[in-house]
Amino acid sequence: MRKIQFFLFFFIIILICPPTLSAGDTDDFVSLRESMVDRQIAAMGIEDPRVLEAMRKVPRHLFVPERYRALSYRDHPLPIGEDQTISQPYIVAFMTEALNLRPEDRVLEIGTGSGYQAAILAELVKEVYTIEIIEKLGKRARQTLDTLGYKNIWVKIGDGYKGWPENAPFDAIIVTCAPEQIPEALVRQLDEGGRMIIPVGRQGTVQKLVRAVKKKGRIVAKDVMYVRFVPMVKGRD
Repeated sequence: MRKIQFFLFFFIIILICPPTLSAGDTDDFVSLRESMVDRQIAAMGIEDPRVLEAMRKVPRHLFVPERYRALSYRDHPLPIGEDQTISQPYIVAFMTEALNLRPEDRVLEIGTGSGYQAAILAELVKEVYTIEIIEKLGKRARQTLDTLGYKNIWVKIGDGYKGWPENAPFDAIIVTCAPEQIPEALVRQLDEGGRMIIPVGRQGTVQKLVRAVKKKGRIVAKDVMYVRFVPMVKGRD
């Protein structure tokens, strides 16, 4: 199991960062994105060329608040409001690669957040269904994704524990927030032979990133690394 160090003290990072770049600094952001992929992702063992190309293409800086855009391509999480974060680029790439995605796949994401992970997935698969329980974040993500022209992403405001049964089964499920155990509804909505990547564990403790495959109706799971994600929030019945 590999340990990934997360930077938790955002205010320290903000104090030492250079002046914020504007959204119009296209050449600067392209260069930063190329460097991110080469130095933080490929250099750390991500090999899938489709994943690397998606990470090069999607403008990560447009998925974070403007005040943090100068930090967009550094290898650490960033706050996106509502006590939520956008995951560090390496983790996004690692979780995406772990799903062994195919162009014809239909993917369910739990925890839309900023919409960045959904955009990465949309570059790789046929359809992405993503659920966000915090309405403000979900609406903002939908607007960002619409502005960028994504036509194969559907955003739902709702309880991720329930999944999206009317669009199941899914070839793959990715969860970007941590429940204490894998929700049974997500297991049911995963197609036979489908893959799932999900952080599991209580808030404030070391969580495990779990890769699972559904075989004969049951989940066969393997711990792949230690992580720390925001908790998965359950909706009110």
